[in-house]
Amino acid sequence: MAILKEFREFAVKGNVIDLAVGVIIGAAFGKIVDSLVNDLVMPVVGAVVGKIDFSNLYVLLGPVPAGTARSLDALKKAGVPVFAYGNFLTVAVNFAILAFIIFIMVRQINRLKRAHAEPAAAAPASPPEDIVLLREIRDSLRR
Repeated sequence: MAILKEFREFAVKGNVIDLAVGVIIGAAFGKIVDSLVNDLVMPVVGAVVGKIDFSNLYVLLGPVPAGTARSLDALKKAGVPVFAYGNFLTVAVNFAILAFIIFIMVRQINRLKRAHAEPAAAAPASPPEDIVLLREIRDSLRR
């Protein structure tokens, strides 16, 4: 019974719930970024480079059987070894965009935290002049 109580306390702690919410939001955010990359960025980059779709960029590493279409999917189904670097480029660009967006978000959150942070405790006020003079006299008498 004690272990169940411990588990319940652990499971309902704010950190575990926050983590679960973060994972769920992260999955949804990943889909948004994936759409951003695949639907908006990659077509523009592909148009500039001269290719429409990076995911179909590949280098043949073996012979192609007769009658096999020259698309990446058809070549993979036929068992032809291919070096499919286009998919890697798509994933790398996706990662770079995701990392940049998260960087911007964290930067803005930190900026907001600094703006709303409680001002640091004010430095203690300097003692009145007569107290300073009395301390100096005390210190000189000690010598």
